[in-house]
Amino acid sequence: MATDGAVEHGATHASGLAGRYALALYDLAGEQRALDAVVEQMDALGRLIDQSADLRRLLASPLLDIKQARDAMFAVLDAQGFGGLVRNFVGVVALNRRLAVLRGCIAAFAALVAQKRGVVVAHVASAQPLNDLQQSQLLARLIEAGYGNVTLRAEVDASLLGGLVVRIGARLYDSSLKSRLQRLQYAMKGAI
Repeated sequence: MATDGAVEHGATHASGLAGRYALALYDLAGEQRALDAVVEQMDALGRLIDQSADLRRLLASPLLDIKQARDAMFAVLDAQGFGGLVRNFVGVVALNRRLAVLRGCIAAFAALVAQKRGVVVAHVASAQPLNDLQQSQLLARLIEAGYGNVTLRAEVDASLLGGLVVRIGARLYDSSLKSRLQRLQYAMKGAI
């Protein structure tokens, strides 16, 4: 069972606090036939949080009054043009004193949408940023390997030194130079 509030891989239900919020938003957006718009806005909200240290501090601050925090979030959402469903969702999260898990709710929502749409998310870590050609080649290899509808989430991890680490669900494909050197080191210790 997932304990990080994410949606369990292959499951049709959400687990954890963030997962329950995500499932409620998904169901409501579906009922109101606004799912595509909400998906787009939740993705934009996630990017906004990731790019703004001030917004992350607001979400994490236990010192702010609930109504002040909610009003500050409403001001940000209104200034950015977010719709009523996402605005109301954030308002409920704020009034329930859960703004600290809002980013987790967004991630759980994205995972739930991907699961419902049959999209497999491949988390790719590389020592250097992947260019468009490298991403398309990796995507083609994953499709060849049987992962039909794949979305790449790339991040840079300089400690890898070179190569890639690809995580798809519970599977991990590690071709990084760091792990190759570690395997060589263990092999050399065994030979002594």
